[in-house]
Amino acid sequence: MEHQKEELTEPVSPMGQYFNSSALCLYIIGVLEFEVPIDDLQTFALLKDVFLPINPRFSSIMVQDKNGEKRWKQVDVNLKDHVKIPIFPEGKTMELYDKCFHDYLSSISMEQLPQGRPLWEIHMVNYPTSDASGTIIFKLHHALGDGYSLMGALLSCLQRADDPFLPLSFPSLRPSKLNESSSTKSLWRRFSWMLTSAFNTASDFGWSILKSSVISDDKTPIRWGDEGADFHPISISSVSFNIDHIKYIKSRLKVTINDVVTGIVFYGTRLYMQEMDSKSKIANSTALVLLNTRNIDGYQSINDMLNTKAKGPWGNKISFLHVPIPKLNESRISNPLDFISETHNIIKRKKQSLVVALAGTLLDMEGKFRGQEEVAKHLRGTVTMSSAVISNLVGPLQQMSLANHPVKGLYFTLAGGPESLAISIMSYMGMLRVTLKTEKDFIDEQKLKSFMQSAFETILKEATEVPQETN
Repeated sequence: MEHQKEELTEPVSPMGQYFNSSALCLYIIGVLEFEVPIDDLQTFALLKDVFLPINPRFSSIMVQDKNGEKRWKQVDVNLKDHVKIPIFPEGKTMELYDKCFHDYLSSISMEQLPQGRPLWEIHMVNYPTSDASGTIIFKLHHALGDGYSLMGALLSCLQRADDPFLPLSFPSLRPSKLNESSSTKSLWRRFSWMLTSAFNTASDFGWSILKSSVISDDKTPIRWGDEGADFHPISISSVSFNIDHIKYIKSRLKVTINDVVTGIVFYGTRLYMQEMDSKSKIANSTALVLLNTRNIDGYQSINDMLNTKAKGPWGNKISFLHVPIPKLNESRISNPLDFISETHNIIKRKKQSLVVALAGTLLDMEGKFRGQEEVAKHLRGTVTMSSAVISNLVGPLQQMSLANHPVKGLYFTLAGGPESLAISIMSYMGMLRVTLKTEKDFIDEQKLKSFMQSAFETILKEATEVPQETN
C-alpha cells in the first residue's frame, strides 16, 4: 500500500541531527490503552487519511545532500512496513498476556528503526491485559519532533469520547500570577528578581557546564557509570496516582503540583536507593530534567504548529536542566515532607535563572564550531554523567476515542538513551501516570515501583496532618 508524496528538501534541525547520530539514537514510545478490542480498527485507512497528512516528516527519510547537510526527503510509504501485529499464545490467562505485553514493549523499545524508510512504527496488540482490552504502541524517532509536537499529532487523530464535536481541554501549564498591591512593591520585586536571576544564572550555568563535562554523579543503584547503558536490555512499567490527591497535597503544603510530583519521584527514588545500598541515600545524584522551551500555554493545532511564525512550532524545542536529587538524611526519613519543601526550593531557585536559554545558545554555538556529531557526543556525555532523565507531558482532562474506540489510558517513555533510569510523567483523565524505563538486571523495577507508591502514600498521609491556617 503506497502513499505518494512529492520530494521535500527541508533541512533537519540541529536537535534532530543530534538525536539521530552515531552517538545518540533516541525514540519516543507512546502507549494508548483501549476500553474495547481494537481488532476491527481500520488501521491502514486511518494512517493513510489521518496520520500521514499531519506532517511531511511522517513520509520522509533523513538524507545527506552534496554539501554534507542533512535534509528530509519525501518518499513513497509502504504502510505494511510500519504496522506490526504481534502474535501471542491464544487462550491464555490475563497474567500471561500482561507478561507478554511487558516483554514485547521492552523488546521493541530497544530495536533501532531502519534509516531507509520513515522513522516511525505502529504496533497493534490485539490481546487483553489487566490495563486494556487492546493496546496501540507508537514508536517515533525523536528526530521527528519532541513530545509536545508528537502529542499534538496524536491529539489531531483523536476526538472527545463524549462528543467528538467538542474540543479537548487541558490543565493550565502556567502557575497563577500573584497580584501586586502597589507599583512600588512591584518595582522593587522586579529589581530584586533581576539581581537574584543574574546570580542564579551565573551559578547554574557554571554548574551545568561542569556537570556536562567534568563532574559525574556517584555510582549508585540507579546509575551504571560513565560508559552508559545504551545497548543494555530495558524494562518499562508504570504506576498511577490520583491527581485530586496530588492537588490536596499541593494545597496543604502551599506549593505547586510540579513540586509535589517531583518531590514524590525524588523521595521514592531515594528510598529505593537506600534499600539497595544504604550508603547511596546520601550519594551525589542529579536528575536531568527535559523542558519544553516554547512560550505558550497548552497545545496548538497542527496547522498552527506548522506555521513558521507559530508560538508553539513543530520540532524539537527542548532544553535540559540539572536538578540535584535531595539526599536522604535522618530528618527526612522521619518527615518526608522535607523532600517536598527542598524540591520546591530547588525548583523555585532554578526558575529564577536563565540557564535553560543559555544552555540552548551554547549548544547552537558548539554545533557551528565543532559540528553536529561532536555536540551529540557532548549530549550523550551529559546524560551518562547524570543519574536519571525526567520528562513530562500534559494530557487532556476528558476521555478520548479513536474511531469510536474509547481510550482508557495513555502514557509515554523515552528509549535509546544511555541512562539506566528514565522517568516520564503524564496526566490523563484525572490520573497521573509515572512511567519507569529501567535497565534490566540492574534496577529492580518492581521494588522501584513499590517505593514510588510508598512515597506517594506516605507524603499524602503526612500532608493530612499539616495544621491549616485559619482566617
